Amino acid sequence: MTGDDRPSGPAGSRLDGSDAVLNALPLPVLTIGGDERILQCNHAAEAFFEYSARLMQRRRLRDIIPFGSPIIALVAEVRRRKASVSEYRVELTQPRLGTERSVDVFATPLDDGDAVVMMLQERTIADKMNRQLTHRGAARSMVALGAMLAHEIKNPLAGIRGAAQLLESTGAEEDRLLTRLICDESDRIVRIVERMELFGDERPAERGPVNVHGVLDQVKRSAQSGFGRHIRFIETYDPSLPPVLGNRDQLVQVILNLVKNAAEAIGPDAVEGEITLATAFRTGLRLQIPGSRERVSLPIEVAIRDNGPGITSEMLSDMFDPFVTTKAQGSGLGLALVAKIVGDHGGIVECDPAPRRTTFRILLPMSSARDGREPTLDP
Repeated sequence: MTGDDRPSGPAGSRLDGSDAVLNALPLPVLTIGGDERILQCNHAAEAFFEYSARLMQRRRLRDIIPFGSPIIALVAEVRRRKASVSEYRVELTQPRLGTERSVDVFATPLDDGDAVVMMLQERTIADKMNRQLTHRGAARSMVALGAMLAHEIKNPLAGIRGAAQLLESTGAEEDRLLTRLICDESDRIVRIVERMELFGDERPAERGPVNVHGVLDQVKRSAQSGFGRHIRFIETYDPSLPPVLGNRDQLVQVILNLVKNAAEAIGPDAVEGEITLATAFRTGLRLQIPGSRERVSLPIEVAIRDNGPGITSEMLSDMFDPFVTTKAQGSGLGLALVAKIVGDHGGIVECDPAPRRTTFRILLPMSSARDGREPTLDP
């Protein structure tokens, strides 16, 4: 960000000490004048509303928050009462971005004038982390089930398939369609069981520093040569991103699954299908590891965004659970496996649903050498 884009005070002054403190806050903060014009905003507000400070200061509050929003009434109440007012779990719709967020709003009058200072705290981060722990537990509940099915189902299926093949070789022509159907369906059940077996693999995977951009490039090349050849890929990468602490093969599996889902959501006949692969470094997010007091920082963000029709709100809360799917031929295990692998890495994965802007976001820990040296990256 250039110096000219930095927020200035009501009188157009350059950053002073208070502005530096304001910009150090991780939560969006706005100063709103008596005429509803935005006088000042910090860097977190710029990122939240996806407006630069210069553009924000040319607008009024109702230009960035829809008419009728409880936030506008809350600011008016602060002016009327000359006292601080807070409201929790306010639904904030941003039509320009096509997103809906749940925020806690804290507003207080500034000095004796009509200006109001407002701070927003997004609820979705805390809610997502709570849901992620639920997803992780649901995925791990598949461990025993996968091991049991492998033993109790695969062996009988082998006998059924063998008998069907024998009948196919000796039966009449009109019966071969039925025996082939038995073989095909037996193979499909075996593939489902084999995918469930992955949930039972509790062996610790070898992990080290992984260049997440290399993982994304590999997945993109694979997609462009197959299921995503009709889709335009957009890359928005942070070139200074440090390595991820993880297993490269497993991360490829996670990203490939999410990109394939995005391509299927767009559809094979889409003319302007787009998938955006993005990375960013996010500070301040820490997750407590279950069973211990240790809190792990998750600064590395990987996002996969598509312009498909989106995901229904009914699907959102259960989409990472096993056997939940909207696909006619889907097994419902893909996203459950994604949740397990990301959880095993100590990270979180969530979905931000929006028509033409559905985003799957993964937050992962950073790799660092114990002696402080820069780690060597996997390709």
